[in-house]
Amino acid sequence: MSKARLFKWRHFLPTIILRCVRWYCRYSLSYRDVEELTHERGLRVDHSTVYRWVQTYAPQLDKRCRRHLRPTSDSWRVDEVYVKVKGQGKWLYRAVDKYGDTLDFLLTAKRDATAAKRFFRKTLNARNSTTPSVINADKHAAYPPALAALQEDKRLPQSTELRQNKYINNVIEQDHRFLQRLIKPGLGFKSFNTARRTIKGYEAMHMLRKGQVIGVPKGEVLVQRNFMAHLLGVAA
Repeated sequence: MSKARLFKWRHFLPTIILRCVRWYCRYSLSYRDVEELTHERGLRVDHSTVYRWVQTYAPQLDKRCRRHLRPTSDSWRVDEVYVKVKGQGKWLYRAVDKYGDTLDFLLTAKRDATAAKRFFRKTLNARNSTTPSVINADKHAAYPPALAALQEDKRLPQSTELRQNKYINNVIEQDHRFLQRLIKPGLGFKSFNTARRTIKGYEAMHMLRKGQVIGVPKGEVLVQRNFMAHLLGVAA
């Protein structure tokens, strides 16, 4: 979708839409919290409208920011997070490098070797990822067969080492906390597609916050906001 068409036929200004999406994806807010914040500023925006904006623009943020990410290191930290979708447990596979920079993520219905292999393939194809020399993970039994399958397919070199020890993954365990804080106000997701789209917005804002975007420093909130507006073709 081109920048010119992103906000076509919207009743609100793109700056307002983008601000609501940014608030929701960056801070621990519910859709009703964002509704109240807009009301304080003299705007009548319903929480269901904010929900539709997030579902539309959160995936766009993730897609467009990836080409601007700096490369990650070849030491991966891999783990899964339990996510409740429509009252049932799903699994969010996530990977960061040794510095805590996000490589990629994948929401799956199952936690098995097939899901782990899909996740590894997706992460290897990410724009900012580097072929790993070592993958640090917990004792999850799905990782060894997934790694072996990718090495057999020559998607990973035979020299790639899998280290399974629950005590060496503190970097990604700490990184999970931001996601859990964002999910909690919403009390879970209503559908798998809603979860997938929303998490893309969470992860995009988290990468931006961590300073992974080239030329956008960590802690510079105004610079990050302006970059986000630039991605979607909106005047900051």
